[in-house]
Amino acid sequence: MTEIAPQPGIMEIAPYVGGASNVDGVENVVKLSSNENPLGPSDAAKEAFRKAGFSLHRYPPSDHGALRAAIGEVFSLDPQRMICGVGSDEILALLCQAYAGPGDEVIHTEHGFALYRIGALANGATPVEVPERERVTDVDAILAACTERTRLVFVANPNNPTGTMIPEAELSRLAEGLPKQALLVIDGAYADYVEGYDGGARLVETRENVVMTRTFSKLYGLGGLRVGWGYAPAHVIEVLARIRAPFNLGTAALAAAEAAVRDTAWAERCRTENTRLRAWLAEALAERGIPSDTSTANFILARFASREEAEACDEFLKSEGLIVRRVAGYKLPHCLRITVGDEPACRRVAHAVGNFIEGSR
Repeated sequence: MTEIAPQPGIMEIAPYVGGASNVDGVENVVKLSSNENPLGPSDAAKEAFRKAGFSLHRYPPSDHGALRAAIGEVFSLDPQRMICGVGSDEILALLCQAYAGPGDEVIHTEHGFALYRIGALANGATPVEVPERERVTDVDAILAACTERTRLVFVANPNNPTGTMIPEAELSRLAEGLPKQALLVIDGAYADYVEGYDGGARLVETRENVVMTRTFSKLYGLGGLRVGWGYAPAHVIEVLARIRAPFNLGTAALAAAEAAVRDTAWAERCRTENTRLRAWLAEALAERGIPSDTSTANFILARFASREEAEACDEFLKSEGLIVRRVAGYKLPHCLRITVGDEPACRRVAHAVGNFIEGSR
């Protein structure tokens, strides 16, 4: 037997499985399993991507200066306090690499995004799961779980896969109550869908223990290019800059992201459409006996009577060419996460779920 072995913790990680995109034997499939923007990227972003094709033989800028400047202009933030990554996932991973190791603890919530636990284990740290209150982040439970070993606390706001969020006052109370050696990481992958919400930027600017991450994969429709960014105190940016790969983002990705963030009219259109159709879909499912919490993201967490019913509905939807996401891995076996698609997709889902309920209850 070989004595070559990975670092402790790595073999405890179950490989991440993304949302399915096809169903064997079924045509006209609609993918509603990965929370993608059904409207796609703006024309400006697509044109920037096309033009970047003429300079693919050149290395990209390693400082991401133009993109950071654009983000700063649009959101009125300091570009010097930003870091860009291969999706916000890379920034979450860098935070774990920089601040968590053997003997340290990383807190995440009961139904929080899987990468928080993965990041802790990958660096030899101990993930600590904290219960939520009816699928909502519980600040008191997090504070009670903190110890002298706590180094990172991950909170997705809005959360995935629940779609729920807590107000800024609660985030502030959490940051204030953390032990002095701990960082609060506010994962704002879905923050762009919440009108008037800054994703935690004000907290970052007023405290030394808060980091915010954002992404271009959701509202901006650039999931295929993998671009994210973080906003943090200067001391955190200085640390992460030392371990970030210098050419982690390619020329085309940088150009498309810059154009996307500057096209505020397209972003507003996508946000408005998502808000409208999210409300319609939630109400349509509720009328068919399938409740959901008020979602602030671009998906709905549909709750069924049991795991068996949820899985049976999923199989029925697949037979109808509709792919949604089971979330048993997030301790929600009786739920299905359904991306808010375009209007025809939302109507297809509601109709199909209605047919399933009528035929099974």
